[in-house]
Amino acid sequence: MERTTLRRRALAAGTATVAVGALALAGLTGVASADPADSAAAPVSADSLSPGLLAAMERDLGLDADDARSRIANEYRAAAVAAGLEKSLGADFAGARVSGEKATLTVSTTDASHAARITGAGAKAEVVVHSLDRLEGVKESLDRAAQRKAPKGVPVWYVDVEANRVVVNAASTAAGTAFLKAAGADSSLVTVARSAEKPRTFADLRGGDAYYMNGSGRCSIGFSVKRGTQNGFATAGHCGRVGTTTNGFNQQAQGTFQGSTFPGRDYAWVATNANWTPRPTVNGYGRGDVTVAGSTSSVVGASVCRSGSTTGWHCGTIQQLNTSVTYPEGTISGVTRTSVCAEPGDSGGSYISGNQAQGVTSGGSGNCSSGGTTYFQPLNPLLQAYGLTLVTSGTPTDPPTTPPTDPPTDPPGGTWAAGTAYAAGATVTYGGATYRCLQAHTAQPGWTPAAVPALWQRI
Repeated sequence: MERTTLRRRALAAGTATVAVGALALAGLTGVASADPADSAAAPVSADSLSPGLLAAMERDLGLDADDARSRIANEYRAAAVAAGLEKSLGADFAGARVSGEKATLTVSTTDASHAARITGAGAKAEVVVHSLDRLEGVKESLDRAAQRKAPKGVPVWYVDVEANRVVVNAASTAAGTAFLKAAGADSSLVTVARSAEKPRTFADLRGGDAYYMNGSGRCSIGFSVKRGTQNGFATAGHCGRVGTTTNGFNQQAQGTFQGSTFPGRDYAWVATNANWTPRPTVNGYGRGDVTVAGSTSSVVGASVCRSGSTTGWHCGTIQQLNTSVTYPEGTISGVTRTSVCAEPGDSGGSYISGNQAQGVTSGGSGNCSSGGTTYFQPLNPLLQAYGLTLVTSGTPTDPPTTPPTDPPTDPPGGTWAAGTAYAAGATVTYGGATYRCLQAHTAQPGWTPAAVPALWQRI
C-alpha cells in the first residue's frame, strides 16, 4: 500500500500530513512533537491574515473577519493535534475532521481504549469499525485498476472518514459495481453513490497570476519555489510537458517546464529566468495579496481559498483527502476534493488555508456562477517529487552562505535535522540549546537554528 507506507514513514519522522482542468499545489510541514498535547498552539498567528482572504471567506462562507480569524486559528490547532494523534494511535487511527463554526476536531479510532487519549488532546473521540489504513487499502486497489484502464462512468472515489467508508461516485450503480469487480475490491467497505458529476481540467486558453504555454494555452501559477539557487513555480502537470515554454501574465518570456506528471498525479514545476523574482505571496485579485508562511496541511472540513487567473478569489471547505478522479485524459490519485468553484484557466492556481499553502488546482465540475466541486493536487508531494523548497515569508530564499554560528565541536544535530518538516511552535535542540520554530518550513542543509533567526527562536 504505497499511500499507507509513505504516511507511516512521514509520521515516524514527526511529519504532519495533511473534460480536464487543473488547479493544484501542495505544501509540506510537520509536527515535531510526538505528544499531541504539545501541538495545541496554532502554528501561525491568524491575526495577520490578508484582508482579501477574509473578504472572500465572508462572501463564500458567511464568516465575518473575527469569525474567520477564529476559525482559521482553530483549524491550525486541529491540524497539529490530528497529526500527533495519527502518529500515536498508529494502526488504530481512522481519520480526523473538523466541523461547525468553531472547527471542532473529531478523531476516529477503532480501539475504544484510545478515547481518553483523544479527548485529553482536546478532540472529540469517535469509535468506528474500519481503520484508515484498511479503507485506504481498498481505495488503492481501485487506483491500481484505474491505472490499468480508466473506469467508464465512474468519475470520483475517495475515503469518507465521517462515514468510515470508501465512496465511489458513479453514473449508475452498474458502472460502480463493474469497477469494484474489476479491481477485486472488498465491496462490503464501499458505498456506490449515483452522481452526474463530469470532472474536467481547467487548462483551456487561460490560467494566482496567469501564464501562457507555448504562446497559446493559459494556466495559473501555484506557488513560488526554489531548487537550489534556481527560481521557479509549482503548477499543474496537465498544463504542460517537460520542455514546454511559458510566458508570464505580461506575455514576456518566463521559463520552461522542468518536471511534469499527468495523469497518475497532476503536478509540475517551471524554472524561470532571471527577470522573475519569487515572492511568498498569492494574488488576492483586488483584495490584497496573501502572504505564504508555510504549508501545514489542513484536515477534512477546514476552510480553504483558491486564487486563479479566470475567477480570482473563491473559498469553500475541504471535503475529502486522498481522492481519485477520472478526467477524459485519465485517472489521477491523491488529490483533495473541495467545495470551491473554479473555471478554465484557473488550473495550476493556489489553494491556501489562512497563510498555509495547500496545493494547486487540478480540475473539477461546475463553475463559479452555479457552484461546483474542485480537486487540488497537494503541494507537499509535489515539492518532494522534484526536490523543491517553498518560498515563504521569513524563510531565506537561499540557504545561508555563511557558516553556522554553532560551536564547531557540537555534532550536527541534537534533535534538529535537515530534511525534517517543522510546524511553528515545534521545539528542537541543537548545539546544546533549545529552539522554538517560528515559521512552518522544511529544514534545508545550513538552516540550523542558530544560523536562521527568522525561523528559530532560542528559548
